[in-house]
Amino acid sequence: MKEVPKETKKLREGYTTGACATAATKAALMTLITGESQTESTIFLPVGRFATFHIEHCEYSSTKATASVIKDAGDDPDATHGALIISDVSWADSPGVFIDGGIGVGRVTKPGLPVPVGEAAINPVPRKMLQETAEQLLQEHHIHKGIKIVISVPQGEEMAKKTLNARLGILGGISILGTRGIVVPFSTAAYKASIVQAISVARASDCEHVVITTGGRSEKYAMKQFPELPEEAFVEMGDFVGFTLKQCKKQGVKKVSMVGMMGKFSKVAQGVMMVHSKSAPIDFNFLAKVAHEAGASSQLVDEITGANTASQVGDLMAQSGYHQFFEKLCEYCCLSALKEVGGGIGVDTSLYTLKGDFLGQAVQEDDIN
Repeated sequence: MKEVPKETKKLREGYTTGACATAATKAALMTLITGESQTESTIFLPVGRFATFHIEHCEYSSTKATASVIKDAGDDPDATHGALIISDVSWADSPGVFIDGGIGVGRVTKPGLPVPVGEAAINPVPRKMLQETAEQLLQEHHIHKGIKIVISVPQGEEMAKKTLNARLGILGGISILGTRGIVVPFSTAAYKASIVQAISVARASDCEHVVITTGGRSEKYAMKQFPELPEEAFVEMGDFVGFTLKQCKKQGVKKVSMVGMMGKFSKVAQGVMMVHSKSAPIDFNFLAKVAHEAGASSQLVDEITGANTASQVGDLMAQSGYHQFFEKLCEYCCLSALKEVGGGIGVDTSLYTLKGDFLGQAVQEDDIN
């Protein structure tokens, strides 16, 4: 009897920090206007639908009201899931809506981000949501006074340690983010957006040489290899090799150094530019061909064909003293990278073991012919 596949459970969407801040602000402002504590808050999301948020805490005086929302990121592995997002709304001395960040909301210290240096890290779309929601409420109640909105996240500074904020020059806490108002579980869009932002910060810091790595470990090795480069020059690309290379070229980077390990870079050498474990298998026949080109014996070439992992191949070649194998593999990585972007940049590749031992390097100028 044929087995019926189980229905895949639909992953639950969550809400962005920007949506949560807006909901808390609407509740606080409504409380300030009416003198009645709010228990829930309904806002219109940029994605084009309404959402109702539970208000965790609400209090007020004649001049100020405070409301808070706990962020629910749904089934997304989000560093800010469970964050308490607080909005303090008070009357201002002059007309208008003034927005700032309090405790746990980062402040921008480097150019290249969508928020100017010196301002709270509340991105343009959340700012617009806060502004429009507040203006609409004031208009509905025929109020012509100005207000000041301060967004705080008590655990924000601790949460920011799990993000790229410090690298991007956002200090003191998290960013208030979100272009749609919702968090789509395991979305690659958010990671790609962080790559674009990281390259923008590098370019705004006048970095013409950028180092791209597949993760934190390879980045650590890369920083030792390129001590002369500023922190902004290092970008974690994850599995998005092709996307990152194209962004580097698009944003005017002149030289890209790729630093990684056997597993993912064996795929890059083959021309695979999305190196997630499920994206494409490692071609051991290809690695055997590279070993043959490096002068390996036919017996060793046969062993590589039957290997289980790329790391195992690396160990075999290192133990046998065929260091030219790693240089050739790096050459293939460089050529694949230049082919991906159509030339126009200089590329070099460095290969390390998991423990940080340097295996080999190759440099290729921007001529792909």
